[in-house]
Amino acid sequence: MQLSFQKSVAFVISIFIGITTFAQIKPGKIIFTDDKVNLENTNASTALQKLLLTNKTNLYITVSLKQPLTDELHKLAPGLSKDSLSKVGNYQFNFFVDDKLVYHTELIPGAPRAQQQQQDTLWIKPLIDNQNEGAWWSQSAWNRFMFSGGDSALTDGPHKFRLTLRPYVKTPELKTGDIIAEGQLELIVKRKPDIDLAHVKLSPLKPYDGLAVSNEKFDINKIKELRAYIEADAFKHVTSVVAIKNGKILFEEYFNGATRDSLHDVRSVGKTFASTLTGMAIRDGYLQSVNQTLSDFYDLKTFKNYSPAKAGTRLRELLTMSSRFDGDDDDPSSAGNEENMYPTDNWVKFTLDLPLDTIKYHGQWHYFTSGVMLLGSTLDKVIPGGLDKYADKNLFKPLHITNYKWVYTPQHVPSTAGGIRMNSLDFAKFGQLYANKGSWNGKQLLPESWVKESLSHQLPITGRKNEFYGYLFWNKTYKSGSKDYEAYYCSGNGGNKIYVFKNQPLVLVITATAYGSGYAHKQADRIVEEFILPAIYK
Repeated sequence: MQLSFQKSVAFVISIFIGITTFAQIKPGKIIFTDDKVNLENTNASTALQKLLLTNKTNLYITVSLKQPLTDELHKLAPGLSKDSLSKVGNYQFNFFVDDKLVYHTELIPGAPRAQQQQQDTLWIKPLIDNQNEGAWWSQSAWNRFMFSGGDSALTDGPHKFRLTLRPYVKTPELKTGDIIAEGQLELIVKRKPDIDLAHVKLSPLKPYDGLAVSNEKFDINKIKELRAYIEADAFKHVTSVVAIKNGKILFEEYFNGATRDSLHDVRSVGKTFASTLTGMAIRDGYLQSVNQTLSDFYDLKTFKNYSPAKAGTRLRELLTMSSRFDGDDDDPSSAGNEENMYPTDNWVKFTLDLPLDTIKYHGQWHYFTSGVMLLGSTLDKVIPGGLDKYADKNLFKPLHITNYKWVYTPQHVPSTAGGIRMNSLDFAKFGQLYANKGSWNGKQLLPESWVKESLSHQLPITGRKNEFYGYLFWNKTYKSGSKDYEAYYCSGNGGNKIYVFKNQPLVLVITATAYGSGYAHKQADRIVEEFILPAIYK
């Protein structure tokens, strides 16, 4: 009986996956595999003609070129040197589904590296690698494709998928060359999981220090469905989902090896802690107000690119990411992009050395991690004993948060750029503090006026309709059914969130490790809109 079952499985796989053994790849071809190919022994490799695409499937491409990419770029810009070409050109990925171009993207110069562009004629990279999310530029290209129409195009069922690569240069006009590699694959898409709710169990509830268990009703089957979707990787790399209603635990679910005690790396969620500690420092007289300027704390003339405008930068501009520093994490060419800060040995000096961009920025929002780090380092500078002890005494101990870990700057200051780690229920307590208007167990830990300022529409978020920014809080309105639910939230790379809803007594925590993926934040929004809000507010 067991042997018969194995033969049946093998037969099904043979239907979905056509396998061709090859000794070499013809130049100009892309072949697809569901595992990494050993380029030194291609005789043992297999090229897929068909693939069953589920939420757990991996997909690799092996690309064979007639000549290195740099030679193709030279045809488009013959006056540039090889090293110059790598700075202005790269591959253009074109994604087709059922003979329709769904999305194309020009890879940012620099990945792959110049040496690879100049030498490689055969390379392999993942489009999907579920075990190593976001590790390669090729995965980022796939994620952008999925985010920009691929998710809608790849409905369950059969599809023809085609990928073409072209060279491009931007000098500054965009020029693209002829197709230099292409490949096609038949996909049998099955991403919607089959669910038997009778076999899905939710985690039993028990009190947590400072949080009792709620007796309020919710749609249990809807949360079971969510659990099943996460376990089937329809929502990827989620590690926890926690709901606190009226200050009590409504449900808490853990995934992918995480438990109630796991410390989660929530990345930029930690930025919001800088806002909290700023409000406390103003209350305690270590700061006068958010209108104090950097010149109150630093001799700006000892740093590069001094100007009166830089010296006049207010703390409020760091809280709302609206300073004129040339720092934009969404722009790889920005001098103050966070990736340029991390390798340096003094992050404060890096930030204060930056020039201002008085043309691009006129008080509008732009995502600037280094500015939030500078805010935290300024707090550490003015608070006796430093930020570490101050946060522990004034924020964490009153909330009974004892197991947490800061990330530190090279100067060993808690890094408010992000990365603080604690368990999901402790993050929920942080959110609940704001839901309580700064009060915890009858004590006002944070001034109510500061909470009101923080959870307000300080600025519109550039490039997003009807989304706003407070004091290191994001703001948007979620829709469930015919109703709107406005929330302020902390947000971090990988799909990490703490939501504080404005007109509902609801705090949500989602932790995830989908770092560097294009779908992570959209995935969290879907979890909230399609599952949690319908379950709680029918």
